[in-house]
Amino acid sequence: MTGLYIHIPFCKQKCNYCDFASFAGKENLIDNYLDALSQETASVQRKSFDTLYVGGGTPSLLTCAQLEKLGALIAKNFSCVSSFTESTFEANPESLTKEKISLLRAAGFNRFSVGLQSFNDDELKMLGRVHTSADFLRTWENLRACGVQNINVDLIAGLPGQTLEKFLHSLEKLVTLAPEHISVYGLQIEEGTPFFARGIVCDQLLMRKMLEETRTRLKNAGYHHYEISNFALPGFESKHNLNYWRYGEYVGLGSAAASFVGGARRQNIPDIHAYVCRINAQQSAIGFSERLDGKALEGEKLMVGLRQLDGVEITPLQKEFFEKDIEKHIQHGLLVRDGKKVKLSEEGLFLANEVFYSFVAPFESV
Repeated sequence: MTGLYIHIPFCKQKCNYCDFASFAGKENLIDNYLDALSQETASVQRKSFDTLYVGGGTPSLLTCAQLEKLGALIAKNFSCVSSFTESTFEANPESLTKEKISLLRAAGFNRFSVGLQSFNDDELKMLGRVHTSADFLRTWENLRACGVQNINVDLIAGLPGQTLEKFLHSLEKLVTLAPEHISVYGLQIEEGTPFFARGIVCDQLLMRKMLEETRTRLKNAGYHHYEISNFALPGFESKHNLNYWRYGEYVGLGSAAASFVGGARRQNIPDIHAYVCRINAQQSAIGFSERLDGKALEGEKLMVGLRQLDGVEITPLQKEFFEKDIEKHIQHGLLVRDGKKVKLSEEGLFLANEVFYSFVAPFESV
């Protein structure tokens, strides 16, 4: 399976927790960016992909005319959006109008991922989100009215000042809507974000309680917990993201977009203006590239694969490189054996980074 990712780096407002390659107040660059994106798209040698994901940023910030332009460049250089097995469009509630949904549906998008984060308006304001809970519910109704039957909704646990009761209010209200897919992320305070600058520290114990309750309640509601942060009704697991976790190939287009093809990884420069200038000058937009091999390659495969709750089957080469690390984590109760596979334990789900560090260079001497 191969995936195609297209990055739309524009936002109405930068959220207080966000460290992604996204920029507010640059809507005047969107048309030039799409022109550059079309040129980069035309240079891609591979023309057939299984999945498509348009992410950001806030892709739904684009106008209807700009969305038509985006759909046209995809169809011109690859095939129509409807030809992808799964085609996901990422959106925020305040900018995904019914007209845009109808346009995207007509273009062939069959999956939408909506950033809710919380049903509590005071929490949304604290996060720096532009939308309200009412905006989300209106968007939800419009998606269903337009026949969308594959929707992911994002929630964040462990917000500053958030109580368990307020988090569970959001979770339970979302469960009553029964989206096909739910992503629940524990808040991470990243350097360079407003939250980091304000010295905000998460209550890890409370966050863990929220995530434990999430697992229990979503399981009882019929959701399959298939990746650390992701839950799906049967058959609605994200094919595009599963390809990442199974170490499949993918091509990323646009500023900051990453690709993994033929064992080599590369990433475009994040700055929008620099990206457009390079493409217009017929220069490469790649800002970073590397090819992993040996222990580094096998370690990354393990780290990515272990995000799946089903775990991974350890290859002879991985056993040669990491047997002592794997046994250490089994002894500490963070990994468990399941037949031929190794997977995160219940405890390991909440301490996954302690496991993953063992598989990332520089490696500890043993």
